[in-house]
Amino acid sequence: MFKGNVQQKPSSNLLPMLMLGTLFFIFGLVSWVNSILIPYFKVACELTHTQSYLVALAFYIAYLVMSIPAAKLIGRIGPKRGIIAGLWLMVAGTVLFVPAAYTRAYPVFLTGLFTIGTGLSILQTVANPYVTILGPIESAARRISIMGLCNKIAGIIAPLLFAAVILKSTDSELFEVLKSNSVAGAEKDLLLDELIRRVIVPYSILSLFLFLFGCAIHFIRLPDLSNEQEKSTHSSGDHKSIGSYPYLILGVFAIFFHVAAQVISIDTIISYAESMGFNLHEAKIFPSITLSCALVGYFIGILLIPRFASQQRMFRICTVGGLILSVCVLVIPGEVQIYGHATSLSIWCLSLMGVCNALIYAGIWPLAIHDLGRWTNLGSSFMVMALCGNAFMPVIYGLIADHYGLRIGYIVLIPCFLYLIFYAFYGYKINHWSELWKLKKDK
Repeated sequence: MFKGNVQQKPSSNLLPMLMLGTLFFIFGLVSWVNSILIPYFKVACELTHTQSYLVALAFYIAYLVMSIPAAKLIGRIGPKRGIIAGLWLMVAGTVLFVPAAYTRAYPVFLTGLFTIGTGLSILQTVANPYVTILGPIESAARRISIMGLCNKIAGIIAPLLFAAVILKSTDSELFEVLKSNSVAGAEKDLLLDELIRRVIVPYSILSLFLFLFGCAIHFIRLPDLSNEQEKSTHSSGDHKSIGSYPYLILGVFAIFFHVAAQVISIDTIISYAESMGFNLHEAKIFPSITLSCALVGYFIGILLIPRFASQQRMFRICTVGGLILSVCVLVIPGEVQIYGHATSLSIWCLSLMGVCNALIYAGIWPLAIHDLGRWTNLGSSFMVMALCGNAFMPVIYGLIADHYGLRIGYIVLIPCFLYLIFYAFYGYKINHWSELWKLKKDK
């Protein structure tokens, strides 16, 4: 693992940055495809909204369960072997999709998703702190934005590519037949079996790609970020435990709420579009639109940070913007015609949230793990654990959506952005818990 802040010559950073860019591309490839897996499984496995969002729960709960073991594993075998182990765990998860598809067993799919998430938790434990310490802390948000570009480009491609492979132009009629229950018994089982088995080819190809990339990592020489080369900018002073860093603990919750808001805006948007009359084949474009907006946000970050605007200022602007868009999703009137459907303006507010979400992650991470000294490893693991926000909030959204409607479900975005505003304007500056208690007393 890594300790402190490492600054190397730009030339020595090129290969690690290329490797990390590829890893973040893989993160996006396997993560954002969930946006189409959720409605796809909902039809093929006959699920409720809440049950379908167990895809996100199974995938991201691995971050909560496995991040600390992942940190210990990487500390024992090193970052390079940790990357290989993470990739090959993901191979095991994608391979599980084959028997799951043949049996149409949703629990087996969820097991495969959890295994993929476990591999990703190992990779994220390596990659995120690596990006942060691979140069000056002041430009960390810029480097994270570059990684975000790789992630979101993959996210744009993933649902469109997956949909192109598994969906047919005639599927809208098939989905209507299945939803209307006009077929039953053996005939319905045959249709559902044919539908779900379409995932076998893309996930088999993905398994092969991940395995070969893991093999390639074995032969790539990476810089040795040994403890002797790494120098902490903070000696830990009077901090006796990881819990004595309030800005870190509050940052962990900030990551939790940020990723929750981000995944809700992407993984639920297809179902929301379907409620406006789109079929799955047409609605598949909306996650890519949202992620394209995120690309715009990352480009803004790369161009402006730190030369024209500090990462703290951009972080604050984006949190406030996210809150405004969240309110608009709930209350904005009006419609726009697209593909012959009357589309509520609220879905475009949901897509625009991608611009704000792009720079929030990049803003939180360096503010939360700076000057941790000997606690940097554990602090980074806590930050990766917080990615489990992707697991819980979509299920909460699904419960609200099942009972009160899909649009009302987006009310869960409001507390997420309120907390992020608190962290952006005040929380990141808290060095001692007494400062937080004083704030409460003043109120």
